[in-house]
Amino acid sequence: MGIFDKLRNEFIDIIEWTDASTDTIVWKFPRYQNEIKMNAKLTVRESQVAVFMNEGKIADVFQPGMYTLTTQNMPILSTLQGWKYGFNSPFKADVFFVSMRQFTNQKWGTKNPVMLRDAEFGPVRLRAFGSYAFRVKDAAGFLKEVAATNPEFTVEGINEQLRNLAVSRGMEAVAEAKIPVLDLAANYEEVSAHITGKIGTEFNELGLELTKFLIENISLPPEVETALDKRSSMGIVGNLGAYAQFQAANSMEKAAENPSGGGLAAAGLGAGMGAAMMGQVGNIFQNNNQQAANTGAGAPPPLPGATPFFVAIDGKQGGPFDMEQLRQLAAAGSLSANTLVWKTGMAAWAAASTVPDLAPVLATVPPPLP
Repeated sequence: MGIFDKLRNEFIDIIEWTDASTDTIVWKFPRYQNEIKMNAKLTVRESQVAVFMNEGKIADVFQPGMYTLTTQNMPILSTLQGWKYGFNSPFKADVFFVSMRQFTNQKWGTKNPVMLRDAEFGPVRLRAFGSYAFRVKDAAGFLKEVAATNPEFTVEGINEQLRNLAVSRGMEAVAEAKIPVLDLAANYEEVSAHITGKIGTEFNELGLELTKFLIENISLPPEVETALDKRSSMGIVGNLGAYAQFQAANSMEKAAENPSGGGLAAAGLGAGMGAAMMGQVGNIFQNNNQQAANTGAGAPPPLPGATPFFVAIDGKQGGPFDMEQLRQLAAAGSLSANTLVWKTGMAAWAAASTVPDLAPVLATVPPPLP
């Protein structure tokens, strides 16, 4: 630096920052040996604050406006400096301008799928991405906690940490919300508000304020989405037989528009494929019905019948016989009024004529020949 630069910068009269960038958060005002002339003009524009730092400690914070630097405007710094050289002597201080505007459209997203438990699908892996906006809430706190003494601090210097906060706390909030995966798209606003409340306090600890948190998309892995698409397709198709008929009809309609032999052949092929598909569908339903018949699934239980009887025939126990078989025995003469019978619930064998249940059977037996 030449002698003229030294003389020009030693006593600075105007202190200001015209920010032409879109990502600068903190900018240190340059000066030679940190010397600033008393009665210098300080201009702090809207969406800025000026922080004066003396010997590594924050002394004064100036809000937007124009100031003439005097002991009245800098009570803390005046006390620290002592001003033993008078009001017109230069003083030394670091001046940091801090942008207080919003930094919008900051991107966040999961680098790898996050495992969550869904009520319908069970364990699932989700990816999510979106954007957020923030601004400096406490300039002095931000300088202490993050920017320190860097002469220039941009969004990129803090963005990685903020993205990590957004992803880790954000997906944790999604899990706590217990919203089914298929309903997340309809509840992005609710989930965003939940995430904002959860990570807002951590932004405040850095002297920042989270002003907006947006979810653009929450998605499943590609293979899961493919399976879900197939499931949706099956639901849309519905009746496979009707779908096959519809496809065959479309083929025949297209063939009618093309009178060439190729069109007719295509129609025959389409109709044949439709018929084959319908046959396969019919076979599937037939097999399912046969399996149900074999296993008894879905079939009603047999109708209840009368309790069968045991009959004493030629001195030996026979049976059990149902009512139809008993009628046949009566017609053959093997069962008469004096024949001994027994069934479950009877205390002992008894003559058939004494059992009321057998009265209809015995009534069909003709009397003995005279």
